[in-house]
Amino acid sequence: MRRISILILVVVVNLPIIGHGKLSDSHEDMALIKGGKYKPLYGANNNSDEVSVSPFYIDRFPVTNKLFLQFVKENPNWRRSNVKKLFADENYLKNWKSDLELGQNVLPDAPVTNVSWFVAKAYCEYYGKRLPTVAEWELVAQASAKQADGSKDPNYIRQILEWYSKPTQKIIPAVGQNEKNIWGVYDMHGLVWEWTSDFFSAMVTGESRGDSGLERNLFCGSGSVGASDFKNYPAFMRFAFRSSLKANYTTNNLGFRCAKDFYQRSNEK
Repeated sequence: MRRISILILVVVVNLPIIGHGKLSDSHEDMALIKGGKYKPLYGANNNSDEVSVSPFYIDRFPVTNKLFLQFVKENPNWRRSNVKKLFADENYLKNWKSDLELGQNVLPDAPVTNVSWFVAKAYCEYYGKRLPTVAEWELVAQASAKQADGSKDPNYIRQILEWYSKPTQKIIPAVGQNEKNIWGVYDMHGLVWEWTSDFFSAMVTGESRGDSGLERNLFCGSGSVGASDFKNYPAFMRFAFRSSLKANYTTNNLGFRCAKDFYQRSNEK
């Protein structure tokens, strides 16, 4: 498993990025997350100590089809007809009509989907950003409309589960229609799943957890053994989903948003 993670890091160095672009859309707006404590579902040797997350910025909305269209216009290597299979499978942007034309059921302001981890990473870097880490994403996602940590609120968990239990809509709605959370971030739940920079950490142990083998309980029927909160079913579902992914996978319910380090954004102002 270590070999897989190392291969990914080596390949990323040669991603086709052309300079840095500039977003003109209002969805460039980012929310400041003041940091906090995130308790992973699993930890090294089932140690579920809290992880400190430093302040950072994150996009208020998922990246939309309109914004992604702008990106592929400026980066021909990431157009559907040009992308290498190493970086995206055969379903890449399959819901678009052509390289530079959205599909019939694809709304410009809906989250872009059918994009791989490689292209999501390339997009964020092109605009001087990055993908959020799992810890950052989960810290923002656990916030409800009124609490920074809504994970203990049964009603909030129920709302998330209701979305997870529904099939993906044929026409994905536009972003920003659901209630924002306490950080001012929209659509962490309710529209699509989202890539994180270290999604593959669910499958890697040695380098990132300081141990020498797989946590076998993570991949069997007793998956709740050693979990920090066995009642947090949405967290189990996200963990399972991330564990099933490979970096070149694309699906019709998986999009992304970007993040930026606090010091980086502050220095640009």
